[in-house]
Amino acid sequence: MVRKQIPLVVSVLLSVGLVSATPHLASAQQPMNGNSGATNNEALEQLLREGRRLVNAGNVPGAIAIYRQAVELDRSNPRLYSGIGYLYANQGNYEAAIQAYQQALVLEPQNAEFHYAIGYSWANLGRYDDAIAAYRRATTYNPRHMNANLGIGVLLARQGQYEEALNIYRRVTALAPQSYKGYELTGIALIQLKRPQDAFTPLQQAARLAPKQGMVRVHIGSAWLQLNNYEKAQASFSKAIQLEPRDAAVQLQIGKSLQAAGYLEQAMQSYQRAIVLKPNLPDAQFGMGDLYWEQKNYSTAASLYRQYIVSVPRDPEGYYKLGMALREIGQKREAISAFEQAKSLFGGAEQQQRSRQRSGDAAQGIEKVIRTKCKVVFQDLRILT
Repeated sequence: MVRKQIPLVVSVLLSVGLVSATPHLASAQQPMNGNSGATNNEALEQLLREGRRLVNAGNVPGAIAIYRQAVELDRSNPRLYSGIGYLYANQGNYEAAIQAYQQALVLEPQNAEFHYAIGYSWANLGRYDDAIAAYRRATTYNPRHMNANLGIGVLLARQGQYEEALNIYRRVTALAPQSYKGYELTGIALIQLKRPQDAFTPLQQAARLAPKQGMVRVHIGSAWLQLNNYEKAQASFSKAIQLEPRDAAVQLQIGKSLQAAGYLEQAMQSYQRAIVLKPNLPDAQFGMGDLYWEQKNYSTAASLYRQYIVSVPRDPEGYYKLGMALREIGQKREAISAFEQAKSLFGGAEQQQRSRQRSGDAAQGIEKVIRTKCKVVFQDLRILT
């Protein structure tokens, strides 16, 4: 059994992937029904029916165009704007979604769902501070808004503010004691705080409430790994796979947890199983690239990093690691190109951090990591050129 402990900062960065950036857009306003009673205008009703038909047929751009025509007939209806925003968000056009929801808010400024949807869109754009602010506005108008509360907690955790996230998750469990998600996230936050023993109680409660959720068992296994109990961790991972044998995310997270704990061979096997279930899974490609780098198989590592940046073209870490691998195999020109791209993206991230003027130790830590990465990239470029 090969075990190589990953440095703490890498382990923390890996553990951020335990949860997604935001909850789903489940509660954001969808396009209104034609029989909503908002208007009896026959032309408007016809447009709404046609919009629904296009949505059902999968023609989202066509539906958006139709709903925009509907807005021309009824500019005072916030549901029309929110419907357009919903469609843009599901298309992945989050900038346009934000604009549409902001128009809806002009007409109905205290609508918690609109604020939540804006937060969801900001989060998917990586604008976490803006997303948290929007989620907080949603909870101002609806303190029991579960997805908004969860969104705040998840994004605080992604910024390294685990104690603050923990407080939010505890609020969620108080609001919805029969929902497993709050307990699961509480356990994850405790793992991120290196308090695995404390994580078992909420994670076991999550498992009782959602006995078929394999990912909960994965997190229990991660807690056991922090306690250096590989056998119990493996038993939890096996249970997770038994519950959800076709879920690539389960295999992926097992791989991340094993890699962070230093079980590199076992992590590789989990990543490979994840790829079988879901080919071209970016996080699995990235993790495998790191493992091949550890084995000094730089050519294969470079190939995997290349695949990763195709799917995640705005991640500077992917370009940086690609440059490192290319340098090792003597592809100097390609390495310089990768480092230049990493330099550009890291520089943009640093500027974004400064423009937000965050406060607190976690924010300063994030900025320090970015600056360090910038410095390393500049040094590597000077060596090559």
